[in-house]
Amino acid sequence: MARPKKHAILVIHGPNLGLLGQREPEVYGRVTLPEINDELRSLAKEHKVKVEIVQSNHEGEIVDTIGKSKDTFDAILINPAAYTHTSVAIRDALLACGLPCVEVHLSNIYAREQFRHNSLIAPVAKGQISGFGKQSYALGLLAIINLLDSARK
Repeated sequence: MARPKKHAILVIHGPNLGLLGQREPEVYGRVTLPEINDELRSLAKEHKVKVEIVQSNHEGEIVDTIGKSKDTFDAILINPAAYTHTSVAIRDALLACGLPCVEVHLSNIYAREQFRHNSLIAPVAKGQISGFGKQSYALGLLAIINLLDSARK
């Protein structure tokens, strides 16, 4: 019997997330992006999935990355950051690639400024996790793994 291939998950961090640990610690805490990435890699290894992690401050680069993802990855975990509320291009790229996607945010976007309450990404994502700090990423990765495993059965 052939062994099923290992799931491959693309993790995308949007703009300004490279500044975590320094930027608005009262909102985002002191966790750094390398710490989040290390935790994601560890969790992926534990669950025997592959992750590739990218961070970009540029909308077009994120769109291009999503557009090239279909033949390489099984799902996308994305924190679109500020583009959550503004990027029709990222929304459309996620929809066009056809991969299951989970949206994550460190802060609870619904407890913040009114303009952050609307996500253009949520309607094309399988789900959204926000407000749990770095745990939002771990919960999002576990949700994607569960989705992929359920689809395989």
